[in-house]
Amino acid sequence: MQIPILRLGQEYHSADLVKLNDGLVTHTANPGLIQRDLLRIGEAKAALDAIPAETLADYCEAAAELFMHADLPCGDETQGPDDYVESLSALTRLPHTLVRMNMGKIHAAMSQIRTVIGGLTRGIPLEMFDRGITSVDGLDVNFYPATESLGVSLPSNAPAGNSLWLPALVMKIPVLLKPGREDPFTPLRIVQAMIQAGFPKEAFGYYPTTHEGGDTLLTSCGAGISFGSDVTVKKYAPFKSIQVHGTGRSKILLGDDFMDKWHDHLDVFVTSIAANGGRSCINTSSILVPAGRDEIAEAIACELAKIEPLARDDENALLCGFANSDLANGIDGMIEGLLEDEPGAVDVTARFRSGERKVEAFDQIYLRPTLIACEDRDHPLANTEFMFPFASIVEMPQEEMLGHIGETLVVSAFTENKEWAHELMTSHLIERLNIGPYPTNRVQWEQPHEGNLFEFLYRRRAIQGNLAVAM
Repeated sequence: MQIPILRLGQEYHSADLVKLNDGLVTHTANPGLIQRDLLRIGEAKAALDAIPAETLADYCEAAAELFMHADLPCGDETQGPDDYVESLSALTRLPHTLVRMNMGKIHAAMSQIRTVIGGLTRGIPLEMFDRGITSVDGLDVNFYPATESLGVSLPSNAPAGNSLWLPALVMKIPVLLKPGREDPFTPLRIVQAMIQAGFPKEAFGYYPTTHEGGDTLLTSCGAGISFGSDVTVKKYAPFKSIQVHGTGRSKILLGDDFMDKWHDHLDVFVTSIAANGGRSCINTSSILVPAGRDEIAEAIACELAKIEPLARDDENALLCGFANSDLANGIDGMIEGLLEDEPGAVDVTARFRSGERKVEAFDQIYLRPTLIACEDRDHPLANTEFMFPFASIVEMPQEEMLGHIGETLVVSAFTENKEWAHELMTSHLIERLNIGPYPTNRVQWEQPHEGNLFEFLYRRRAIQGNLAVAM
C-alpha cells in the first residue's frame, strides 16, 4: 500500500518515500510544498463557506457511519473497517479492542457534532457560521473567523485525539493534517469519510512529513494544534497561534469525607489509570490521599497487576505493546533508575505481578501496569506520566493538595465537601474537573475536552449601526 499526500484534496506522489513496514509506504511532503498549498487556502475556505453549516453538520453525521462501517479509499487500495483495525494495530501495537474503542469515540464525536459544537459555543445556532451574526441574551453579536486554516500535528498513541479537530470543518475552517508516523490511517480514514459524505475535498490537506515539515505546517497556518511532551510545549510556547496538548498529569484527589468509602470505588481508580492502555493524557498519573496510602496502594496495585499482556487480536486485551522497543527499554530503565537512586518510593505492583515490569510476549515488548507509592511528595516519580498504565500515590493533608498539584488536565475529586469543591472550581490549575468518584478519562461531548476550539478559531467583534444591512 502506498499512501500519497493530499494537497487540498488532490492526490500527490512524492519522490521522498518512508517505508513503515513491509507493505506500507507513505509519500512525504517537504516544507515548501506545504507553504505553496497555503497560498491557495482561500479557495478551500470559499468551498466551505458556500455550504450552510447545518448541511455540513448533516455531512459530518453521515461521515460517522462511513468511518465506522464503510470501505474507504486508503492510498492505492480500499480499506474496510476490519482492515483498518488490523493495519493500525500492527503499526501502533494497540490491541484490536482498543482500536475499536477509539473508533467508537471518533464515531461519537462525529455523530454528535451538533452537541459538541453547542458545548463549545454555549448554544449559539449553527447559522452564525453562515451569517456571522447571532443573538446572545437579546443582543446582536458578531463572530468572525480568526484564521482561514487550522494546522494539526497529530500523535500516534491515541487515535481518538483526532476528534479534537473535527468541529473545525463544520465551523468552516479548512484543516491541514500531519499524521503521526505510526498512525497514517485514522486521519486519512476520517478525511475520506467526510469527503464521501459531501464535504468539499479542497477543505482537507493530508501531509505525512518530517519534523521540519510539521513546524512549517503549524507556524504557517493561521492556527495550529500539536500533541506532545513537555519538550513540545516549551518549543511552541512563543507561538500564541499554536495550542499544544501536552502531558496531562491528570489526578485523583481523595477527600477526607471519602476515606471510609474509597473501597467502593476501587474500579474507578483502576479504570482511570489503565483505560486505553494508559496512553491518554486523561489517564490518572497521580493519586493524592489524606491518609491510608499503603492500604489504598495495595488494593489498587493488586487489581492493576491482574492486567496481563495478551495477543493484539485477543478480545480481552487491555495492554498495548510498544512499536519502538527502545522507548520501552528507556521508560523501564528510567523508572528503575529513579527507584534505586532516589529514596522514598516503591513499586507496589511488583509485589503482586508474576514477573518483571518489562516483558516480551506475542512478538512485542510490553510494560506491565505500575503503581509507585511515594513517601516524598517531591519524588521525581510522584508527578510524572508514561505511555502505559503508570501512576503514583502520595499522602498529604487535603488542605495541601490544591497547592501541590500544579497544572493538571483533569482532576477527579472524590468529595462531597462544598467548601473544598468551591476551591477546586475556582482554581486556575485545573482544566477539567470531576466532583465525585468519576474516572479521569470520562468524556462528555457537550463539554470541551481540552481548550475550546471555537474560542481558538473565532473572535467576537463589537458591532453597532444598521445591522439589517449585514443580515
